[in-house]
Amino acid sequence: MTQFKRRDILKGMGGLAGLSLMGAGALRTALAQGMASDEAWKQASGTTIQFISENTPPTTAIAANLDAFKALTGITVNITEMQLGALVQKVALDFGAGRSAYDVIYADPYQVLAPYHRGLVDLNTFIKDGQQPVVPKGIEDFIPSQLTAAGRFENDESLYALPYDCPTMIWIYRRDLFEKYRDQMQQDLGFDPMPTDDTTWEQYYQIAAWFSDGNASEVKYGTGHQAQQYDSLMCDFSNVLFAYGGSYFANGQQIGLYGTDSPGACQLTSDASLEAARFYQKLLKVAHPGSTSWDWTGVANAFQNGEFAMMPEWHEFAGSLESSDLKGKIGYAPLPKGPARSANLWGGTGIGINANASPEKQKAAWLFLVWATSPQTQLMGLKSKVGGGTPTRQSVYDMPEVKAASKPPTDMPNMLTADTMLIAWQDDHIGLRPKIPQWNEVDTVIFTELSKMLAGQMSPEETMQSAKQRIDRIVGA
Repeated sequence: MTQFKRRDILKGMGGLAGLSLMGAGALRTALAQGMASDEAWKQASGTTIQFISENTPPTTAIAANLDAFKALTGITVNITEMQLGALVQKVALDFGAGRSAYDVIYADPYQVLAPYHRGLVDLNTFIKDGQQPVVPKGIEDFIPSQLTAAGRFENDESLYALPYDCPTMIWIYRRDLFEKYRDQMQQDLGFDPMPTDDTTWEQYYQIAAWFSDGNASEVKYGTGHQAQQYDSLMCDFSNVLFAYGGSYFANGQQIGLYGTDSPGACQLTSDASLEAARFYQKLLKVAHPGSTSWDWTGVANAFQNGEFAMMPEWHEFAGSLESSDLKGKIGYAPLPKGPARSANLWGGTGIGINANASPEKQKAAWLFLVWATSPQTQLMGLKSKVGGGTPTRQSVYDMPEVKAASKPPTDMPNMLTADTMLIAWQDDHIGLRPKIPQWNEVDTVIFTELSKMLAGQMSPEETMQSAKQRIDRIVGA
């Protein structure tokens, strides 16, 4: 996903109830419903495979529970965790040399899948192999938008990765303050401030200005943003851009879902994109002044410290926020609507198999993919003491204990966002950046130019024009 220190997201998860390792027999029974025989799970016994991953909460949880997988399969998994930028470099070197130092790849859609999908196994090879354990409940159980965005490139014919994690930006707010001042805000602003599906970005701005004008003693500002000159600024702006009907390229949602090698000319000078830039500049003028120095972690820490009333933020920060003094005081909602829609930027990633690995290691890697993305393992991650993300499967959200955990009190605080997330991932709500091989360079242009705008060095029109010219050169348009 985005270059995202996701180990920080769930640092509060340490207080969650643990899940004892499921015995091999029980786990096999849970996984094997409708699958191949026990022998299929043991077909690569004695094999050792290497998994390279960003240092994320889901991988931390899996690393702590690998004994269950080894008992089930006889396979040893060595996990290497690192920051995403370093991972991309290692994977690129591995693919470029035709090697397989890593058998299972954390395939970020933008930095790994788009440029290197030819180096990944088409997972249909295993899905259609009757001798292999199949994906529990089928690939249809994955959230559809995530399956396409994380696993496919250009068409539905091939599948290169299974959805593994799914951080997504939503509206996180001080529910206690909105409830306390609701009547006064409604009287002053002329609309109900409580977040709903019909709340607009313009109303969000007015709410932010109301708090920043000193109407609430508990906070000094209404909103905070991850607007540092960094990838986080692109993420924050993209929510507004897409909501206003703007895009980085024509057919933006299609390029976000499927990706392309040739995105065409940049669309940042369209009327909708310019309107989004003007609004974003206006919004940041009433935001906490620290916003331009914060990434996702910085803005979450400031919110936790009571410096402002609301923020667009990655939903998995709920885990740490609900373990702070704000426990029980926070509300979650899809981001506001613009003239086009509500857009909630998705930052998920899939895991795939290195096509350079030997046939035996590919089989072992497939068994690991099935296990690591299974409903049982995702439930384990939700309950893990050391980390764990939120599920990428509908069936996990449908489990009675997970449904119960979506209301307080809960031992799975990320599930307090569940109702919001199932809306945010719908096709008409999910926000998807372009899945193109040149994304890293394009991303840098976006946050560099936007940073100049926020510093008052360039107008929105100059910013979008400069960004378009630079991006067009990068993609050869």
